[in-house]
Amino acid sequence: MSDDFINITTDNLWDEHLCCIIRSKKPHQGINAKRQWLLERLKEGHVFRKLNAKATVFIEYAPLEYAWVPITGENYYYIYCLWVLGSYKGKGYGKSLMEYCIADAKEKGKSGICMLGAKKQKAWLTDQSFAKKFGFKVVDTTDNGYDLLALSFDGTTPKFLQRAKSQKIESKELTIYFDMQCPYIYQNIEIIKQHCESNQIPLSLIEVNTLQKAKELPCVFNNWAVFYKGNFETVNLLLDVKNLKRILKK
Repeated sequence: MSDDFINITTDNLWDEHLCCIIRSKKPHQGINAKRQWLLERLKEGHVFRKLNAKATVFIEYAPLEYAWVPITGENYYYIYCLWVLGSYKGKGYGKSLMEYCIADAKEKGKSGICMLGAKKQKAWLTDQSFAKKFGFKVVDTTDNGYDLLALSFDGTTPKFLQRAKSQKIESKELTIYFDMQCPYIYQNIEIIKQHCESNQIPLSLIEVNTLQKAKELPCVFNNWAVFYKGNFETVNLLLDVKNLKRILKK
């Protein structure tokens, strides 16, 4: 099955489908932003491995010290995404991708692998029950129900940076932190901007465009985080207008 997969490299980055957005047949600015973001991350050991097909079947992970998340740990990998959707589910692709990541980590002498989870599974986060089948365990938590899961090879564990547990900012207006790691981010920003402008809703968009900014965030983060009235709300990238209105009613 390993022959069915390919890894994105600086050589094939501009030609391969980024499979989480393959439904789009038109030029998509989110894809270009993702490719630009990946170009620098690949040099840091970032891995994007995908099924060699027009499908949403991929894993994306990076050395934790270079991962754009407010998590710290010695010699770990961080999994951003592991997705298998549609007719490709149930065929062992997810297992193959996770096994590849684990083998890669062991080959490179890593201490383990970690990922973001939650006490109650979130649709926009990698399936934690699947990860637990490989030995991932909860090693840190936040007060609002997010978990850090880790598969440790040597007994060490990563943790959320303390600032990430604060979940508070001074601004009371709708505030969204984002990076360009996911192709959907660009279009979501445009949808939210249009809604807020049409309804005269104050909006602050803060692009997380450096590793330092990501490590210093006041909340958990995978590539997106929403605050309102100074309080952390969600890392839900699938934030449509309906869910946005629900937040704004608080």
